[in-house]
Amino acid sequence: MKKKLNGWLAMAASVALAALSSVAHAEEKKTVAYLAPSLDISYWQWVGFGVKQKAQELGMDYVEFTSENSPAKQMDNARTAVTKGVDAIVIGPVSSTSTPPLLAYLKSQNIPIAFAGIGPQPGQTDYTSSVTANNYETGKAQGSFVCALAKERGGNKVGMLSLPQDRENAQKYLKGAKEAFAADGCELAQMLETRGLTVNEAVTQANDMLTAHPDIKAIYGMYDEAGTGAAKVLETRGLTGKIGITVADGSPTTIALLKANAIQGIFFQEAVGQGIDGTQQVFNALTNAKVEKDLALVMPLVTADKIDTPEAKAVIARVFPPSN
Repeated sequence: MKKKLNGWLAMAASVALAALSSVAHAEEKKTVAYLAPSLDISYWQWVGFGVKQKAQELGMDYVEFTSENSPAKQMDNARTAVTKGVDAIVIGPVSSTSTPPLLAYLKSQNIPIAFAGIGPQPGQTDYTSSVTANNYETGKAQGSFVCALAKERGGNKVGMLSLPQDRENAQKYLKGAKEAFAADGCELAQMLETRGLTVNEAVTQANDMLTAHPDIKAIYGMYDEAGTGAAKVLETRGLTGKIGITVADGSPTTIALLKANAIQGIFFQEAVGQGIDGTQQVFNALTNAKVEKDLALVMPLVTADKIDTPEAKAVIARVFPPSN
């Protein structure tokens, strides 16, 4: 009887230890929240894909919020995420200028935060990591490329379809591009800023730009939809190939346009990669591992003759999900 009792006690102890271990494991599992400025835009969906993918690899839970391009909604999302007990945040902010109050709040809550795609307002330091493209150097390289496209077509005037200039990445793109134009002998005839990042808006702006400046010989698209919209306008006007187009970001749509020679070059931005790397950095902060505060990812130029190379395919794998 005593042996049976001891056996039962040992079994009970084992079950209790297993239960405690399970509870402890559940408590150790971290949650990362992804705050997108808008999930209507493919780019931000792709960043979220990267966050979710890396979270799964790291054994983290994943939740997401959309700020609907509203700084107030963005702040509400951060508060909601913290109230729900998230351990870390990866964010594509609505704008760089919207970030100071957000950072102050998350600092008070001791929540690590990584930026993806768009960095914080210059001068802000209370963030864990900022994973963006090397926007200034890309701006210069893209500026030189579009200037060369214009000169190949017999002119030196270029137009630009720009991201909102209240974003630090857009400011860096523009600074680099202007330096390249000055150095290479091109003139920026007009720059129009997007508000909605839609193809329809880009079509309207490209039409307006070419109507006002018919001597433009190349268009600098600072975001993917700009390239798609500009290509549509050139096709309608019978100007495909006669006016050059270069675009930043990259998507299945602009890759198809590149292969059709409707666009001459894409500077690929690793949307999925930014989500992956941002998640890794906040996880490192939670586990006391090394954190890289500022990661500026290279945006390689790919032209039609290089699009099917292994090197280009490796880059594209970090731009958008395989299903797209």
